[in-house]
Amino acid sequence: MPTLDEVARLAGVSRATASRAVNGGSRVSARAAEAVAEAVNTLGYVPNPAARSLVTRRTETVAMIVPEPDERVFADPFFARTLHVATQVLSQRDLQVVLLIARPGDEMQRTLRYLRGGHVDGVIVVSHHRSDALADHLAAIGLPAAFIGRPLTGAEKVFYTDPDNVAGAREVTQILIERGCRRIGTITGPVDMSAGTDRAAGWRAALDAAGLATDAAIEGDFTEDGGEAACKALLRDHPDIDGLMVASDLMASGALRALGAAGLRVPDDVAVVGYDDLGIAERTTPPLTTVKNPISAMAEEAARLLLAQLDGTTTVPRRIVFAPELVRRTSA
Repeated sequence: MPTLDEVARLAGVSRATASRAVNGGSRVSARAAEAVAEAVNTLGYVPNPAARSLVTRRTETVAMIVPEPDERVFADPFFARTLHVATQVLSQRDLQVVLLIARPGDEMQRTLRYLRGGHVDGVIVVSHHRSDALADHLAAIGLPAAFIGRPLTGAEKVFYTDPDNVAGAREVTQILIERGCRRIGTITGPVDMSAGTDRAAGWRAALDAAGLATDAAIEGDFTEDGGEAACKALLRDHPDIDGLMVASDLMASGALRALGAAGLRVPDDVAVVGYDDLGIAERTTPPLTTVKNPISAMAEEAARLLLAQLDGTTTVPRRIVFAPELVRRTSA
């Protein structure tokens, strides 16, 4: 393998100048930098990442933190889409992405120790919970960060992207009201996540405005099996529901199974609406009316918010909120 000394000799500069040019340091003239670049290309020299890090104080690595169980991360299309898009944006800057799946408790503490150790230049956080307090922790560490989804605590301290979940849930619930449903239940997301609380708030706001009851609510976990179990419990406690707003399409898919098992036809007996539109809603029977969750746009903007911090072009926390978009299908 070619060495840095060989690069310096071919470029006609000192080893120190070649090192600064290769590793992104300052105090290198344009002429010397060009000569070193030509020598690197001619020899096929590959810089030592450890040396580059010493000069730039950068690892060229970004962590994507997902505080969720492994089985949910690899089963939910939300995470695959998020990781794919964010990685595409970051790879354009030659940044490596490290996936950190951090369950609450000891694993979260281990993740925080890793972040404090200077192993990454910044982080993107996805699907966070109130108890992980990641916004507060990352602000205290001073590590550049961008969140996909508004943190329930410390949101004012960090950059984040978010859909307008309250408006989206309100609008999709309004579809049920306009259809003539008068006993509308909901399966919420986890109440320790902003998506769970905001979508429940939108459902409640629509029913309050229509003068309808808001007692038929049960918490779900954003999984298909969780949606099925929650729907069975909801039917047991509120057998008269004629409309159902489910806070994710995965849960709605499970709810459709439960309704079918109970002998209820969708939408004739119970109209159902979901949330996300990430490829599941059009494959259910019947296809789901839902709200498009702009995952790709949120992941892309979160990556750009992180890059702006790494470049030093912004330090004041920003938020980007996307308006809801309804997708009408036959389940409602």
